[in-house]
Parts: sequence; structure tokens; C-alpha cells
Amino acid sequence: MSPLRGTDFSTLHCDDSSPSTMGCDANICRHLKQAARVIPHHLAVAVQKARGSGPFNQSCAPANLSYQELDFVSLDRQSDAIAFALNAHGIKRGMKAVLMVTPSLDFFALTFGLFKAGVIPILVDPGMGINNLKQCFVEAAPDVFIGIPKAHIARRLFGWGKGSVKCLLNVDSGKPGLSAKLTQMLTGAPSLASLLRLHSGEQIEYPMVMLKPDEMAAILFTSGSTGTPKGVVYSHGMFEAQIQALKNDYGIAHGERDLATFPLFSLFGPALGMASIVPEMDASKPITANPEFLFAAIEKYQCSNIFVNPALLERLGRAGELKQHKLPSVQRVISAGAPATIASIARFSQMLSQGVPILNSYGATESLPISMIASDALLATTEITDNGGGICVGRGIKGVDIGIIEISEEVIPGWDDALLLNSGEIGEIVVRGPMVSQSYYQRDSATAAAKIWDEATQTYRHRMGDLGYLDTEGRLWMCGRKAHRVDTTHNGQFAKRYYSIPCERIFNTHPNVKRSALVGVTVANEIEPLICIELDQSLVCNKSQQLYQDLITIAEQFAQTKGIRRFLIHPDFPVDVRHNAKIFREKLAVWAQSQTKG
Repeated sequence: MSPLRGTDFSTLHCDDSSPSTMGCDANICRHLKQAARVIPHHLAVAVQKARGSGPFNQSCAPANLSYQELDFVSLDRQSDAIAFALNAHGIKRGMKAVLMVTPSLDFFALTFGLFKAGVIPILVDPGMGINNLKQCFVEAAPDVFIGIPKAHIARRLFGWGKGSVKCLLNVDSGKPGLSAKLTQMLTGAPSLASLLRLHSGEQIEYPMVMLKPDEMAAILFTSGSTGTPKGVVYSHGMFEAQIQALKNDYGIAHGERDLATFPLFSLFGPALGMASIVPEMDASKPITANPEFLFAAIEKYQCSNIFVNPALLERLGRAGELKQHKLPSVQRVISAGAPATIASIARFSQMLSQGVPILNSYGATESLPISMIASDALLATTEITDNGGGICVGRGIKGVDIGIIEISEEVIPGWDDALLLNSGEIGEIVVRGPMVSQSYYQRDSATAAAKIWDEATQTYRHRMGDLGYLDTEGRLWMCGRKAHRVDTTHNGQFAKRYYSIPCERIFNTHPNVKRSALVGVTVANEIEPLICIELDQSLVCNKSQQLYQDLITIAEQFAQTKGIRRFLIHPDFPVDVRHNAKIFREKLAVWAQSQTKG
């Protein structure tokens, strides 16, 4: 049951048309201000804090966990005060600000304050690595650096933003530690708290900056898990389209409470009239999260929605299975970031009430969400997936146009419907819609490679870099990354094309295989397919020759895998830290080549 059942939210819908489609000026903070007027004292944000560093156990949960809360009117007023203080500190509309703040009340107030002031937040994933982070700052050329003390120390140590940053701001997120004077000496930055005290005054409403729907509002860097991180230019029109999708396609309603495990998605909570409940965890490494913390937050706030990536879905599902845990308040689970496995979905579903869906979303930083499929529909496609048909990622979100074009590395300057392939034909996925980004920041070559200008709609279509096909029912099926296909040769000529997901899902049906990865190796100057195998460590497999014969037999049964005869067992696949699902096939390819004679 929704914790706000019975509350009249009808007035919250009076300004629900999306500026992205109406052509009006926009700012995502308009939704926060509306909620602050209509439901001022309802919960907007709660942040879980774990005290002590010892191992957590259920018996001492109440003593070890505490919660910091903000209602809608407090969040609105705090972000107003921050916007005023930013301006007084010299941080103005149009400036770009790196934001490296851990999920906290300050993170929410700061981000909304930046948006209200028309300052452009630059959001990066700390898990992308030191070198990638430095490159991001070089490309984005931020004017402002806002971060926790650890981020500022790293900034000084690695020279992040050197030459472009003019203003600094330290956010300690209320954590006890060094004195303010010593912290400023170490970070070289004044604190947010001192700035607010210095510029505190009469409580008046900040005159929120309104931007054109296509004007740059934020820069979100891709994780770099499938290539060099790129800064995706976001507009308030894109944010508005995402909010509308969450309302209309996902059915999120005012008054819900969401367990928010991804910082960016958590910002949509207050914009949807939904409380964001932030658990104690490292959002850049969800696989390390303590399931008991998350279960405690869900129970305390009776969360109706959960947003998780596949790694966290698997971790929570296993913990729930072990303790026979149930989540009766949950009405919806949204999984995104990478395809979740059928086994993970089935396991997690055991904690949910009958009929509660796990909604698997497809998209990318450049365009999210694009399509969606509920768990019951996905489970019905298991046989097709296991037989090499790819992974079904559902039908397009309302307003999204999905097409499939020939696989090519060439730049396509202009769109023509003649580019479209027929249903059932595998090619590159191309999308158009109001939540689809129009460019990368300061990366003209990357923009040209990924975007196709559509003269009819005066917008760009985005090439996802993923391969797939549309079936006769209009459902989209994923077949892997374009860069991960293997084109084999014979006598120096193209022989056969293999796709990563169809091949791997076939071999994953073997009981001893935890996961597999398709790579290409060069043997006698010819490109051949090779499957790297990671074994399920919970099972005993001491007959490698028998396993090899089994895999050969499996390969010969399917057109998608016929001709694959090389297999290598790898002890532990390299994967991205955020999703623990995106396999670094490029690294595996180098390893496999080193193990292959010829």
C-alpha cells in the first residue's frame, strides 16, 4: 500500500505537459516547487547511515542504522538557499560545475540548487578510473569543482580541472572528522556550510532560471565500460521526457517511495512527487552493497518501487533466497544498465508478491529509457534466448521510434527510411525520441559517428552501437555490441559473422558454464571465433575434455554457433565495477590471443 494513499494529488497534474514537446522553457526543478506547494511536509528524501565499521547483523539493525530526512518544502528551500549562495560565490548561469558528492541530503539540495541557478552539473562515475576521470575533466573544462574532501584531495593530487576551474566548494555531507579550518587547508576549498552561513538572509524564493528545452542543462559522462567515456549533453527537455516516461510507461505515481540505488535516478524521485530512499552503499560498486541495509530501508519506509542494476538484483535475490525474505510493500522493480539474467529475475521474484513485475529497461546514457519488458513476458522468451535468438528488451517507450540499419562503421550524415532493414534482420539499433541526446560535449567526431540528422523531424537519431532486430510483433531483440561481433575469414575473405549474445546464451545453457564471452583470434592470418568460458565454481568440473566435447556438440546444433571449435577457460572474467555484468571482451580478446598458437 502506498504510504500516502488517500492524499489528493490532482493539483499536481495541472502543469503536466512536457516542455520538450510543447516548446516551452523548462527546468526540472519546477516539479519540486510544485510538490513543495501541494505536499510540503511529505517525505522527499531519506538517506540511510550505518554507524560503526563492524559487520552488520540483523539483531543490532536499529542501533546501527539511522536516517536523515527532508520533506519537499525543506528540500525546495535548501536548494533555493544554495542557489543564492552559489551566485554570491561567483557561480552563475551557464558555468559548468563538476559534482563529486556522495549520495546525501547535500547531494539532492546541491543538484537542485545548481539546476535552479542554471549552472550545468558535470556528473562522472568515480569507478571509471583515474586516467579516464582526468580526461573527462580536460574535455569538459569545468569552471567549478564541488566535491567531498576526498574528491578535492584527489583533484589536487591528479590535477583535475587544472587551468579551467575558477571556483571551489567543499561538501562534507555532515560527516564528523577534521575541523573546518584544517579541511579547508587540505582541500583548498571553502565549505558549503560556511558559504550558506555567510550568505544566509531572508527566506525568499529563488527566481529559477528557465532554459530552452534543447539548451544544455547537464553533462553526464558515460561509464567508459565499452570505450572511452564521453560527455553526453542533457537538456531539461530530455529530463522532462524521462519524467513523462516514468509516469506514463512505468506507472510511477505521486506518493510512492523508491529505494534509489543509482544517484541520477534518485533525483527523479522528488521530481515525480515520490520519496527517494537512499541506502548506505557505494553506488559505483553495487555488488559490494550489504543486502540487510537495503532490506531494512525498504521495510522502514515501505518502499513501493526499487531501482537496481543486474548485479544488485542478483545480490539481493541470493540474500533473499537464503533467508526466505519477502518484500510485501514493493509494487514494481526497475532493472537497467545491462541485461539481467533469467535466473536472477526468477530468484528475485520469489521475494515479491504475486503479479509484481520486474521491469527490464533498455537504453544508454545517451538515450534512456528506450524500451521495456516485464518479467513475466521476458520469462516467456527464455527458450528463444537459449536457442540463440538474442535477448528480448520489449517494445519502445511511448514517443520513441526504433529502427534497424545495416551494420557499418561509416558516418551517416542524413536519415533516409530506405536505410531500414526488414523485421527479423539483424543490424544496428537506431532510436529517435524526446529523451534521446543530440550531441556529445566537445567530441565532434564521436557525435558524427553516433548521430544521424533527420530532416523531417529536425532532430538527430542516435546509433546505439548495439546490434539487434525487430520481430513481427514490434519487439526489440538485443544481439550484443556492434564492436563485439566477430567476422571470421577464410583465404583472407569474409566467411561468417558471429554475434556475442546469441552465441554466449547458447553456451551458457551448459550446467558447468557460469558465463561465456565471444572473441576473435588470429590463427595463420585468418580470424577465427573463440569462446572464453568462466565456470560455475559451485559445481565440480574436473573433466575438461568432456566439457570441450559437450561445447563442440552444442555449437554444431545451432546455426548461430556452428563452426566454433575453440574454447578457453578463464578463471574470472574482467567486468565493469558498476554493473558486474558488462564483460571487458577487449581484455579477454588480448588474453585469448596470447593463449592461442598460430
